[in-house]
Amino acid sequence: MATFYNLHPETPQQRTVEMICKSLRQGAIMLYPTDTVYAIGCDLNDKNAVQRVRQLKQLSNNKPLTFLCSSLSNIAEYAVVADDAYRLMRKLIPGPYTFLLPATKQVPKLVVEPKRKTTGIRVPDRPICQEILQSLGNPIISTSAHLPDQDEFVMAEKAKLFDLFDKLVDIIIDDDREPGYQTSSIIDFTDKEPKVVREGLGWETLRDLF
Repeated sequence: MATFYNLHPETPQQRTVEMICKSLRQGAIMLYPTDTVYAIGCDLNDKNAVQRVRQLKQLSNNKPLTFLCSSLSNIAEYAVVADDAYRLMRKLIPGPYTFLLPATKQVPKLVVEPKRKTTGIRVPDRPICQEILQSLGNPIISTSAHLPDQDEFVMAEKAKLFDLFDKLVDIIIDDDREPGYQTSSIIDFTDKEPKVVREGLGWETLRDLF
């Protein structure tokens, strides 16, 4: 069974965050709330944990994984950000947006799209995510919490979600809020011109920028 942690949605308890991060450093995977939907995640740099996430979602190694960074400057460590992309991203961060970017060597091979060498990165607008990122000191994997036989866009109620993942993950984080039901909007910055490849949460803001 998973270890259950309750965190305040606006001011997460630092001691509890540290306990969560200690487990992540030891290879734990977690179910946690983001500013979009509940996600399955782990320490980006723990190869075994990343592989467990892939197995849980039944994702082949040629399917890239999205991860969360704490800031735009943090993104620059893991991806090549052109000037035009930087200017647009600065208007959207933090928020419900996934940026497809050329990956640097800092990104583990298990996470990168192998042919294009690209990666998906988000900066979440959620205190719990930010506290974990700051305390852990590494990005965390973020893949939506649905199983392969479920529709990605039909997210379960929180109680059902917790029951479903109780024996599949090591940590479950609750912040006493209902989960979101909209995934992030995705902007592809890997070509000459940026392109919206998925209209998700925050699409209205993007529409005014493109």
